[in-house]
Amino acid sequence: EWENASHIFSVMAQSKVEYNTVNFNAVISACDTGGEWEQAWNFFSLMLRSEVQRDVFTFNAAVSACKRGGEWEKALQIFSVMLQNNIQATAITFSTVISAHEKACEWEKALRLFSFMLQSELECGTAAFSAAISACEKGDEWE
Repeated sequence: EWENASHIFSVMAQSKVEYNTVNFNAVISACDTGGEWEQAWNFFSLMLRSEVQRDVFTFNAAVSACKRGGEWEKALQIFSVMLQNNIQATAITFSTVISAHEKACEWEKALRLFSFMLQSELECGTAAFSAAISACEKGDEWE
């Protein structure tokens, strides 16, 4: 239903209703769920240009959409913006970015992110470990 969410979002603009974090997060998440990474990227970019406060949910939804679309470079770019905005990445954020790199066979970058995650104070979940292991497999780096 990303089309409906996108339509409602555009009606808000026409009605001169101010956007907020929840509105942006909902439309980005709807685009992610609908497999529309480009639309999610467009809404995320619009949000960055606006005065609207971003939160961890904003970044997680945008990263997830890019991962689904095979856009590991955009996922990493979003992750970088997240850190620049001093928003604390979660285990979900790391796992999603690592998985995006794993799916693109970027095993070295995936392992660097995994190492960065291990150095943080986050509790690593099984998803991050699985993505890192899978990245090694795809890179034929089993040792």
